Amino acid sequence: MRPYVLAETTWKTIKELDVELAVLPWGATEAHNFHLPYSTDTIMAEKVAEDAARSAFERGGKIIVLPAIPFGVNTGQLDIKLNINMNPGTQMAILNDIADVLNRHGILKLLILNGHGGNDFRQIIRELGFRFPKMFICLCNWYACFDNSKYFENGGDHANEMETSMMQFVAPELVLPLSEAGKGDSKKFRIKALSEKWAWAERKWTKISKDTGIGDPSKATPEKGEKCYAEVIEKVSGLMLDLSEADINDMYV
Repeated sequence: MRPYVLAETTWKTIKELDVELAVLPWGATEAHNFHLPYSTDTIMAEKVAEDAARSAFERGGKIIVLPAIPFGVNTGQLDIKLNINMNPGTQMAILNDIADVLNRHGILKLLILNGHGGNDFRQIIRELGFRFPKMFICLCNWYACFDNSKYFENGGDHANEMETSMMQFVAPELVLPLSEAGKGDSKKFRIKALSEKWAWAERKWTKISKDTGIGDPSKATPEKGEKCYAEVIEKVSGLMLDLSEADINDMYV
């Protein structure tokens, strides 16, 4: 049993465990081109959370990783078979209940470790801050903590070279051969501002991608994934340790 992973820990351990920071991995259940599993975002969020927590725990961090939430916002993909959508309002309800439990038990720091681009928790965190003023709630999108071009040749943002390489390293048994993958070609908005991303509208997935991928995965390798993953764990574990040790009444310099 890993004492920093709630799902594996007993009440005998938990009742004596000093916890400063709760970490909530949050993923999605959605198609990832033809070669990656529907659970890709959840697998990655949970794996990063657990490995980073281990590193921080071994350095004195007082951390507990909560069970991962496997459903995300997929409102632009409702016509893709068995993509499971969770509306932002439902996410708010779930986070409210989790924050209420943590608050009651004196665990006043919560890190949402997000693995799905469709999840945007910032406005929810603002409202939770109003409801639970003693708590410090923050968000980390693990996939944003590194420079993609440092490790990968191709860009894209869904089932691309980066995500494929990471899964080849973390869960190779769930990744089909790259010969099975689609090309990850995608369309952009005709409206220039939307295409340049200084204006925003939700993308309708089946209108922009034939294989549900966005980004060419053909040059993915587990070796690339391993190198990138090491940087992710270093940075996220550092964040967890900093949060664990922080005085939430003295957060600014």
